[in-house]
Amino acid sequence: MRILSIDPGYERLGVAIIDKTKGQKEFLVFSDCFKTDAKELFEDRLTSIGLRVEKLIEEYKPEALSIENLFISNNQKTAMRVAEVRGTLIYICRKNNLTIKEFTPLQVKLAVTGDGKSSKDQVIKMVKLLIKNTKEKALDDEFDAIAVGLAYFAYSRF
Repeated sequence: MRILSIDPGYERLGVAIIDKTKGQKEFLVFSDCFKTDAKELFEDRLTSIGLRVEKLIEEYKPEALSIENLFISNNQKTAMRVAEVRGTLIYICRKNNLTIKEFTPLQVKLAVTGDGKSSKDQVIKMVKLLIKNTKEKALDDEFDAIAVGLAYFAYSRF
């Protein structure tokens, strides 16, 4: 099975394409952190994100989307913008017939490290141990996207 996994954001959007065949370990096919320019209008940033994700879907043909649920922050404007990004991406993925699974940050940490209160560094360390072909240096958002994908496979076993 091939999935698209996303750590949503509008300044930085972590994305990963992960394959898993029954009985095999997860394999990272692609990962990146899409960045948008803060000087652009939000609508243009949202369009750019949507187009890039549509290209990933066309190129890699995933069967499902694994996306992190919105973490409620103190900054309501940021939370609203991230919610708009999530809505756009969920729409694009449903339009392309992807199954959608959402995970809280706690569920992602629990799936990857065994502890829902793990630090970012602990998550990154475990991602590197669980998927051998990750980049040595990457932004947190990219590792978070990979972790969201690992959560998909961890919870899909049950």
